[in-house]
Amino acid sequence: MALVRRAEPADLVITGAGEESRGALRGWLRRWLPISIGLAMAAVMIVAAAAAPLIAPLSPSAQFSDSVLKGPGVIERHLLGTDEFGRDILSRIIWGARVSLQVGLASVVFAFVLGVPLGIVAGVRGGRVETLIMRCADMLMAFPTLLLALIIVTALGGSLVNEILAIGVALTPNFLRLARSLALTIREQDYILAARALGSGQLRLMARHVFPNTVYALVVVASLYIATAIRTEAGLSFLGLGIPPPTPSWGNILSEGRQYIKCCPWITTFSGLAIMVAVLAFNLVGDALRDLLDPRLKGE
Repeated sequence: MALVRRAEPADLVITGAGEESRGALRGWLRRWLPISIGLAMAAVMIVAAAAAPLIAPLSPSAQFSDSVLKGPGVIERHLLGTDEFGRDILSRIIWGARVSLQVGLASVVFAFVLGVPLGIVAGVRGGRVETLIMRCADMLMAFPTLLLALIIVTALGGSLVNEILAIGVALTPNFLRLARSLALTIREQDYILAARALGSGQLRLMARHVFPNTVYALVVVASLYIATAIRTEAGLSFLGLGIPPPTPSWGNILSEGRQYIKCCPWITTFSGLAIMVAVLAFNLVGDALRDLLDPRLKGE
């Protein structure tokens, strides 16, 4: 006859502690793993771009007539192969990260600095000021981001500064509308009414109370729009309206390799992978920051 052992209280305590620790580990991984991966990927790209003169194996514009359209690993000094001029793909991708990341980061900072104050002013002031600001934003938002940036770059000419300006202007309405909607919600809170009763002016309200309470949402959106800016820059460069050659960027490397995509796919493959990894990294960081900073999600 089989003997059935009765569960002791100690067994239940150990089992409960084990399940609790596994649950805590799962919660930690769910919260911190995405942002760790995203930050690591973004950090590697930023460091590689900043240290491009040190880590790039060759000059991005150096041409080797004996190494035209060689595949990855065929020649030892060209790890990712060469393009139609015999230029090293790895070196061009590393140097291209400088342009793509500079445009991505700087254009988002430009859009943030321009759009957030205007949105907060519109939300707090209201009236004709709000109407004027929002109608201007609506006109800009009538154009897709890439199309508006394309129009601005076409008018100003292709250069690094003009790309930053064009993409920054195209992204500004997104920050403006979000800042306004947050300001509309915050201005009715009790602490805002109390500050007004104590004599705080509108400028002090916006700087001391409204803006600090909108930062978490705006930072999350900014990190996500870095990925959008990188894609937009790649699109402009692909169309020949980005930074002019021979300066490499991921978009113009992709454009140069498209006519050889059947016989030499590594040119477009590795530049496309660079764009994909950059976009993925900043999207992971944005999603994880949302989970970490949004007070409504902290208890989940």
